[in-house]
Amino acid sequence: MTDRLMLLDTASLYFRAFYGVPDKVTAPDGSPINAARGLLDIIAKLIALYEPARVVACWDDDWRPQWRVDLIPEYKAHRVVETTAAGPDVEEVPDPLEAQIPLIRESLAALGIPIVGVNEHEADDVIGTLATTATGPVDIVTGDRDLFQLVDDARDVRVVYTAKGMSNLEVVTDAVVVAKYGVLPAQYADFATMRGDTSDGLPGVAGVGEKTAATLLQAHGDLAGIRAAAEAGEGMSAGVRAKILAASAYLDVAPTVVEVARALDIPPIPPRPALDPARIDSANALAERWNLGGSMSRALDAVATLRA
Repeated sequence: MTDRLMLLDTASLYFRAFYGVPDKVTAPDGSPINAARGLLDIIAKLIALYEPARVVACWDDDWRPQWRVDLIPEYKAHRVVETTAAGPDVEEVPDPLEAQIPLIRESLAALGIPIVGVNEHEADDVIGTLATTATGPVDIVTGDRDLFQLVDDARDVRVVYTAKGMSNLEVVTDAVVVAKYGVLPAQYADFATMRGDTSDGLPGVAGVGEKTAATLLQAHGDLAGIRAAAEAGEGMSAGVRAKILAASAYLDVAPTVVEVARALDIPPIPPRPALDPARIDSANALAERWNLGGSMSRALDAVATLRA
């Protein structure tokens, strides 16, 4: 076992669990528990496959931070079901999943897996900071391509990509990003800025798709270089130049929205509490109360192999 840190994009995983485990799986009182049970099984599988020393559940304390919305009002706007003056916008989440989130947090606590969130930031930003400040190898578990920008072979930072399902996990390294998109991970945020992402409400540069974005980055290095070349009228066709110049207002702000934070003030994460008999009994009691069954047992066995 290496000193590998595993960072979970927790919401990405519990959404996957919710849609992957039948909703007929319920607690004794009929409450839905498919996402909670599914997440426990996902965690057990991830630990068995990748043998991390530590696991951290990164959390969306604010899934749609106002500072990102101020820059691009459309950012994730299609997912908002309610805007409140007192706190973050309310995300569209199926009611049976929303009801399970307290149980998910309680289950993580029972396992001793720390939950880390930062006010006014997304889990991506927590992941970006923890991956950047880590002193050893890192696995980032997510279904979100935006986190490819953190891949770094030199520092042994990888993404375990879940978009194809838990039975077809993909370990994303520098070579995988280059093969998929024709850009280096360090260029991925600029690539995503230009391409856009309808799932996040990012329009991108009109008329510039993945192939053109990759070609421009290969030629000019980064978005600043592309914009400088467009201003100078060199290194690209007149049509592409016109598209880049027309998107100037968007390109002024979009990189700040797309790039994950890497320097948040996150206190040191305390060591994981030992799985002593009292903690195991408590976890098993939680499992019995909610019908988490073998999922909790498998997660406990997996967590027992962690160092901290």
